[in-house]
Amino acid sequence: MITLASAAPAAPEAAADAMTWTQVIVLSIVQGLTEFLPVSSSGHLRIVSQLFWGQDAGASFTAVVQLGTEAAVLVFFAKDIWQIIVGWFRGLANKDERGLNYRMGWMVIVGTLPVGLAGFFLQDLIRDQLRNLWVTATVLVLFSFVFIAAEKFGRKDRPVEDLTMKDAIIMGLWQCLSLIPGVSRSGSTISGGLLRNIDREVATRFSFFLAIPAVLASGLFSLPDAFSPEAGQAATGPMLIVGSLICFVLGYISIAWLLRFVANHSFAWFAAYRIPAGLLLMLLLALGVIQPY
Repeated sequence: MITLASAAPAAPEAAADAMTWTQVIVLSIVQGLTEFLPVSSSGHLRIVSQLFWGQDAGASFTAVVQLGTEAAVLVFFAKDIWQIIVGWFRGLANKDERGLNYRMGWMVIVGTLPVGLAGFFLQDLIRDQLRNLWVTATVLVLFSFVFIAAEKFGRKDRPVEDLTMKDAIIMGLWQCLSLIPGVSRSGSTISGGLLRNIDREVATRFSFFLAIPAVLASGLFSLPDAFSPEAGQAATGPMLIVGSLICFVLGYISIAWLLRFVANHSFAWFAAYRIPAGLLLMLLLALGVIQPY
């Protein structure tokens, strides 16, 4: 079996560093469909990039087009986000108005600190060693058992009113694992919530809120590097705009679908996809069909 990259005519070295429109569209579709599902969008982008083009599009491209999917979160949950912002500011001004939205505001702020600090101090590791496809394949399989354990041992009976700062910090620490391609931001954060006995739908919604500051900061921070990356491929401004728009539309659809799914289904179902996918990736790597870097 050969990859599309090996089948294509050899290109000049300089051109190999530039993304094509086909890559941008395909990878943006993958990002939009998988960002909110517990299957790891960053892992799938790594796999698709290496399988079809023989190279890594890069962490910066991923971070920037994630702005599109995060915009979908802002639009989908606009009413809830606005109430949290208003409630937070009102609570700052008046102690008598420190209700759930005020507490939720602080929980989102504090809960995003762990992944923000980890992303800043470990950025070289994240952009290099952790993008090894052997790592992606391994965590696709192993972290699936975390989903299964979270569903099995979590009571899933705590409503949104019961959320505490301790819950936010613990779920925020779990979110740090999403920096490893193959783990999944939603999967890691929601698993942390389920193990805290939080209702599945509540944990899912809070995971979306918890990701907003981290993803926005990561995307904006990575924007300059996406045009001239130290690792990966370069994209043009129009490419990043189109990619983000694709991610926005498909991300919005994915959010609506996932919320309906988690209302009546276990997250363990996603393990039935992740485990075979991870094992297949290991086989392709072992046979040399695709390279780990």
